[in-house]
Amino acid sequence: MQRYVGLDVHSKNSVYVIQDAEGQVVGRGKVPTTADGFKDMRDRLELRSGTPVALESGAVAFVVADYLNDLGLRPIVVDAREVRVKASRPRQKSDFRDARELCEGVRRGMYRAIVSVPPREIRTLRETLSRRRHFVRVRTAQVNAAKWLLRSNGKGALARSLQLESGWNTLIAALSDAPALQAFVRQHQAVWRCAGEQVTLLDLEIRRLGRTWKKELTLLETAPGVGTIVGSTALAVLFDPHRFPSAKHAASYAGLVPTTDQSGDREHYGHITKRGSSELRAMLCEAAQHARRTNHPLHPYFAKVWVRRGYRMAVVAVAHRLCRILFAMLRDGTPFRPDNAGIERSVPTYRLRRA
Repeated sequence: MQRYVGLDVHSKNSVYVIQDAEGQVVGRGKVPTTADGFKDMRDRLELRSGTPVALESGAVAFVVADYLNDLGLRPIVVDAREVRVKASRPRQKSDFRDARELCEGVRRGMYRAIVSVPPREIRTLRETLSRRRHFVRVRTAQVNAAKWLLRSNGKGALARSLQLESGWNTLIAALSDAPALQAFVRQHQAVWRCAGEQVTLLDLEIRRLGRTWKKELTLLETAPGVGTIVGSTALAVLFDPHRFPSAKHAASYAGLVPTTDQSGDREHYGHITKRGSSELRAMLCEAAQHARRTNHPLHPYFAKVWVRRGYRMAVVAVAHRLCRILFAMLRDGTPFRPDNAGIERSVPTYRLRRA
């Protein structure tokens, strides 16, 4: 008889509820969140191979999905936001009720936002890119903290570029008359330097991991503004382009489509949804900055939006277009060609000024 399992996963223990095809609860309990714990659950409850197991997306969801796959079960990772929205009693939350909601939802086919579980190699690439992004943020935070320190002490005129070691050394030399302030800046420089060393190591690791997908990365890097980091991020997020029905769905997965509010004859489009990978959105927006150059293939489209809606809107619009282009390149296995991008080749004659 077909059975369905709902699993409320936590870092130490997980709660499960099992239903049959008629919706009757035939088992419930708690097991350790380990491979042995789930193996004991499978053997004790005689779960057949391919039994669907529903669990919410979260920090340990992919690890648990690996355990279940190794045991012959079929994990279904559901977006946690959809689970909360469709909960029958959101104000009466408990672990067993959550597990039962998941079990009932997968039995009845209620959930649509199913999270794709990437292979272990892709997850390793994602984690490496995430760590790199973290240390880049640490470097930026140290630069901003040092500049705030200078401004708060009446020395804002010394707050020049601190992206290179020479800029920090010049600043420290200029603070010889303020030893206490100089010591604080040295501390920020030490953290900035340490984070930079980690970024360098992670860059090497990303290049090493990229050898597995050398063909795909070489293909993506033919797009304007796309280098190793942007290409690796796009590959890590859009690793299997065939799971998206169209390029529009891929852009929606990246959170680069506008929110929609329609009622009757009224139709309003707002800010982008920002659902999905924030890393991919950030990388695409950085790559879209290059479209400001007049020799960039996407510059005509960028300039048209810039004049009508402003610079930031133009960057987001080009990032959206670039996401769809990268998706099509991965799906079709073809390099970037300006003629296929749907962009006018003529360059506007008006002069653009950044707002």
